[in-house]
Formats: sequence, structure tokens, C-alpha cells
Amino acid sequence: MEEEIKLNEHNKAEYPPMHTVEHILNQTMVRMFGCPRSKNAHIERKKSKADYLLASAPTEEQICEIEARVNEQIHRNLDVKIEFMSKSEAASVVDLSKLPDDASETLRIVRIGDYDNCACIGAHVKNTGCIGQFRILTSDFADGRWRMRFKLENTTWTDEDGLAE
Repeated sequence: MEEEIKLNEHNKAEYPPMHTVEHILNQTMVRMFGCPRSKNAHIERKKSKADYLLASAPTEEQICEIEARVNEQIHRNLDVKIEFMSKSEAASVVDLSKLPDDASETLRIVRIGDYDNCACIGAHVKNTGCIGQFRILTSDFADGRWRMRFKLENTTWTDEDGLAE
């Protein structure tokens, strides 16, 4: 008999292309700056924002590089896969520091090709190729927090395309 997987409830319906690009953006920031994944994020269909804890604001050149690296991953047409594992298994694959205290014993791990792995209960596209173009709109820096606002252009994903499984 197959065991039923019980996950924490999710309180928000994200726009899958934007939520998936948030994962790619987070991994890009970790790789470029050695910082943690976003401290706070507000992810919406039209535009979104994310905060990162950094020692200083990225330069204009670095901001252009962030945008280029995110778009490079999007255009690699990476498959997005969902995997379930115990917290103890997941600890060797993903950072669990942001998990809520009441997180389920079984975690849902979202894998974006060979680029990112993250525990997440949100909605994601099946393949990054439908995300479109990532564009950083504005940013500001204060008290060790760099906030960036971004949007997607030319997204081809529709509800009929389905979600990552």
C-alpha cells in the first residue's frame, strides 16, 4: 500500500512562470554573491520584488549580469521536476533554514534542471522555455538589504500547459 504524502497547506496561488523564475533568480544570487536565497519576496503576475542581504549594492554591471544569467537559464529549456523526500534526506540536497517549524516530515523538492533545487509547495512551470524574458526594473539598497523589482516579458505559458509534476 502506498503511503499518502501530507504537506503543509499553501495559502497563495502563484503565477507559475514568475514563481519558477524566482527560484532561478535565487540560485543566481547565491552563485554570484554567496548570499542566502531571498529574505522576502512578493511574487505577482505583472511584476515582483525580492530582497537580498548583501554587504553593498550590486553595480550596474552586476545587475546586468544577474539579468543575463537568469535569462540564460530560462533559455536552456530546463525541465522542472517535483520529488518528495524526508527532511533528513532533503537536508543533504537543499537549504532547510527557511522551513517553518511546523513543516511536514515529507518535503516537496522542486528541481529546475541541473541549476536549482529547493523545498517548495508552490506552483511551477514544466519547462523554463515558456517563462519568457526576465527583466530587472529597478533596485535600491538600504541597511544591508538590496531590493529588486522585476517582471517577465513574452511569457508563453498558459493554464493548458500544466504544472511541473
